[in-house]
Amino acid sequence: MVTRRPDPFIEHLLELMGPLAARIGPISAKRMFGGHGLFYDGLMFALVSGGTCYLKADDATQAKFEAEGSQPFRYRSAQREVTMRHYLSLPPACLESPAAMTPWAKLAVEAALRLGNAG
Repeated sequence: MVTRRPDPFIEHLLELMGPLAARIGPISAKRMFGGHGLFYDGLMFALVSGGTCYLKADDATQAKFEAEGSQPFRYRSAQREVTMRHYLSLPPACLESPAAMTPWAKLAVEAALRLGNAG
């Protein structure tokens, strides 16, 4: 059995989201598709790929992310480039402190809850 070392960037993100987790409940990370997903209450609200964190957005929050210059998550499949418009890059200031991260992570968790409950 191979034990994987924790990813320092993921550990940093979880640390920045600590105050939010203290208020709403545990936030966890899971390896997936060559990156990581960040989860709250079984719902993925962020994905991390290529050293960038993308937060979940919906119609209620997308404009806020776009106003900060956030870009959608894109990847290349065998046939074409795929754009996931509901995952937008984290505003850079979020990486500086829990106080900067908390409101954005909260928006992403709320969007994930809305989208998860819409079905």
